[in-house]
Amino acid sequence: MTKKPLKNRSELICSALRSAILERALLPGMKLPEDSLGERFGASRTIVRQALERLAAEGLVELRHNRGAAVASPSLDEARDLFELRAQIEDMVIARLAAGLTADQAQALEDHIKREEDAQDGPEPISIRLATEFHILLAELTGSPVLVRYVNEIAYRCGLTLSQFSRPHSADCGIQEHREILSVLRSGDVARAQQIARDHLESVSSRAQFRDAEAGTFSYLDALEPYASQVREAS
Repeated sequence: MTKKPLKNRSELICSALRSAILERALLPGMKLPEDSLGERFGASRTIVRQALERLAAEGLVELRHNRGAAVASPSLDEARDLFELRAQIEDMVIARLAAGLTADQAQALEDHIKREEDAQDGPEPISIRLATEFHILLAELTGSPVLVRYVNEIAYRCGLTLSQFSRPHSADCGIQEHREILSVLRSGDVARAQQIARDHLESVSSRAQFRDAEAGTFSYLDALEPYASQVREAS
């Protein structure tokens, strides 16, 4: 099996910031100054800017002219539209995989679900992030760059809206539904797999109980330290 290439510094920072946003260490609307992030991660502003541009493309960060970057603050209408669009795109993903899921693909999904189970008694935002990454993994397993690109963007933005608006998130229900998706993918029944996947996304949206996020004090960049330290140690 070919090993994945090591991530460069920009990719590591992007991954760390993404996790911090989805896990609510960084809250919607919080400013992300390049110089402060560079000091925190031990990287140049150019490298930090590359990471922020990638996150902006994913809809997790807003790049505001002459005001710098900030964590995105999606509206309720955007959240609902995102879930509708996501269901349509993931229909294609499920159809591709159900037509011929391999043993290696099934094992990759099984391993990820195990990670979700291991995390279900921990902080809720981590469960949301892992649940989001399950759907991204589905897209990656199709081998389609187009599906990977669009599922990545929409799934991450949906994950952000869940972190912002969800009251409450049910990790247990989500994990069971992921197992059902894997089971029907193994069966090869494309129509049934698509229906179960659609029902799952509708359930996630319904459980989210979208409403205005509660006001609170934004976390300071010290909240980034657990994420930043891993990047510094990887250099």
